Amino acid sequence: MCSLTNFDIDLKALTEAETEFSYTIGNEYFEAIDGSEVSKGNVNVGLVVRKTTERLFELDFAIEGEVVVLCDRCLDEMLQAIEADGHVIAKFGEEESDNDDLVMVDENTGVVNVAWFIYELIALAIPIKHVHAPGKCNRAMMEMLSEHSATRSSDGVDEKNIDPRWNALKDLKIED
Repeated sequence: MCSLTNFDIDLKALTEAETEFSYTIGNEYFEAIDGSEVSKGNVNVGLVVRKTTERLFELDFAIEGEVVVLCDRCLDEMLQAIEADGHVIAKFGEEESDNDDLVMVDENTGVVNVAWFIYELIALAIPIKHVHAPGKCNRAMMEMLSEHSATRSSDGVDEKNIDPRWNALKDLKIED
C-alpha cells in the first residue's frame, strides 16, 4: 500500500531557491487516494518548488503517463495517455486552506501534501470522450449496443417503428 505521506513537502526545510522532486505513481497510489475518476495507471510526476520569499512558494507540476479509464462505447478498460502541467502557490498562514491555485499552509508545521494536487491534475488531463481505437472495442458489447440502438433512415426517422398514434400529427405539419 502506498503511503500518501511520501507526498509531504516540508517547505520550512527547503534551503535552496529551487528544489526538484520526482514521483513515479502506480496503482497503489490510486488505491490510496481513492478517487472516483482513476483507479489504475502509471504516471511520472516532476515537481519544482521555488522559494520566492520566506513565506511564499511556487509549485510547478509536470505530469506524463498512462491511466486506465472505461471506454465510453463498450465500457471495457482502456489505456489513456495523459500529459499535464500545473501551477500552485503555497503561502504560510495562520490556518490551512485550499483555494484553487493558492494554498495556505499552517506556519507551525510548514508541510504541504501534494498527493491530491497530483490526482486532480491527472483527472483533469483525461479527455472528456475516451473510446478505443476503431475496431478495438469489445465485440459482444458493440453487437448488443447495435441491437438496442434505434435504427435510423436517411431523414432520421424509421417509418416502421413509428407508433401509429402519432400518424394523426403528420396532418398538422406546417409547410413553409
